[in-house]
Order: sequence, then C-alpha cells, then structure tokens
Amino acid sequence: MTAQIIDGKAFAARLRTRIATQVQALAGQGITPGLAVVLLGEDPASQVYVRSKGRMTREVGMASFEHRLPQQTSQQELLDLIQKLNDDPAVHGILVQLPLPSHMDEGAVINAITPEKDVDGFHILNVGRLATGQRAMVPCTPLGCLMLLRDHLGSLAGRNAVVIGRSNIVGKPMAQLLLRDSATVTIAHSRTEDLPALCRRADILVAAVGRPAFVKGDWIKPGATVIDVGINRTEDGLVGDVDHEGASQVAGAFTPVPGGVGPMTIACLLANTLTATARIHGLPDPDGLTP
Repeated sequence: MTAQIIDGKAFAARLRTRIATQVQALAGQGITPGLAVVLLGEDPASQVYVRSKGRMTREVGMASFEHRLPQQTSQQELLDLIQKLNDDPAVHGILVQLPLPSHMDEGAVINAITPEKDVDGFHILNVGRLATGQRAMVPCTPLGCLMLLRDHLGSLAGRNAVVIGRSNIVGKPMAQLLLRDSATVTIAHSRTEDLPALCRRADILVAAVGRPAFVKGDWIKPGATVIDVGINRTEDGLVGDVDHEGASQVAGAFTPVPGGVGPMTIACLLANTLTATARIHGLPDPDGLTP
C-alpha cells in the first residue's frame, strides 16, 4: 500500500481564493476585514511567520496592522495596546504572537483580547464555548486539520479517532472538533499505556507531540488517515511527528511535513478573521469556514 498524500498547501491556496472572493463581497458593503498582529522581540522564526501572515492578509484583500514591540515592553504597555485594538472598529481580529517574553503573564494577555476578535481562539470564553458546543472562535491549526479530514473522508461520524497530544493549542480543541463531528475520540499523551496498541485502533490519527518521527509505521492501522501536526527542525530539515517513510506503507492517507497542516494554519487565521468580521457586523457566518 502507498498512502495518498493530503496536500494541505493546495487546499490552503483554494481556501484563500474563497476567502478573497468573500472579502471582495464585503467590500461592496463598505466593510474591509482588518487583522492586527502584535510581535514582541526579535525571534527570527516569529518574524518570518508574522511577515508571511501580513503578506497573505493583504493578498486576500484584508487590512493588515502590524505592531512590533521591543522584548522589554512591559505587560501593561502590551495590555494598553490590546485595549486600543479592541476599541478600533477597523480591527476585526487580534493575534498576539506566542511565545511571549518570560516576564509576561500569557493567560492575562490572551484574555485581554475581546473574545469576538480573538482569531487564535485561545480566550477562555472561546475555549468554553467550543467545549460546550456553542458558537466560538476556533484555534486555527485544529480547524485546518478538521477541514482536511472532512475534505478527504467526508463524514467523520462513528470513526475512531486518536489525538496524541493534550495542549490547549492543538490537542484539546482538536478532540472537541472531532467530537462535534460525531467521531469517537481518545486523547493520548506521554503517560498513555501501550500507546502503539491504542494508535493501531484509530481510523483517524492526529499526531501533535513535538517529537520528530515519534509515531512509527507499525503504530498505524492499515488504511488509517494520519494528520501530522508536528514541525520539528532537525539536521535533516523540517520533519513531522510521524515517521513518514513507515506511514506511507501503511496509512490510507497522510499529511506531509512540510506542505500539510502548516499552510492551513495561516489560511484558517484568515478564515477566522473573515468570520469575526461577519459576526461583528451582524452578518451570517461565511460559508464553509466554521465547524
């Protein structure tokens, strides 16, 4: 068996095209979605990521507002900026690039963003709304994974899903989204007993552990769909959390690294900004961009 590659890069390009069309429609009503990104410090990876976000935001016709602050910026100064962005009608989405400097209280910063503009989906109210099945802003990476799964599999109802990883950014919201689609979900982690055996029962396997090639080919159920969220920098370049050579011989389909889940994250950030814009203006949610 040779697994099908799920091309996240191509799907993300199509998604951005759909978003651009809907942004153009909003422009006809005098509305321009605006995304504000706040970056503290000089971390090279974060700088590259923020530049990419700004470029893609502008490409789909949205307004991009970038705020670059020194590493030593005080928490109060950051909170004051967030409040200004909360109050700015031209800004519909606010993202503070993580991780923050060590002197910052990450939870306090995230929860200072008004939930309606929290396009990362990390605010405690959005977390709670997602967990209780209410309308919420959904974290971008899990949303992208869900879109890829729906596109490849159609209905997820009744399928056994295993999510390896229990982070607030990926693992937990991914499990909630799979539950919403009526999958039977198990969250696994570093203390899970006999993890390989558990994985072998999964029709859908989502790996989000941050360990290079952690999931081996013989952990995978023949024909399973494998979503590799990992982006690990090694001497051999970027690799995922899944041993792709082994997975390709067993899985029915899997996302590559790079070119799988990664491109979906920024595309879903734009999707969330469009959704936030519609909700702020009392319009229906954009088609196909929410769970």
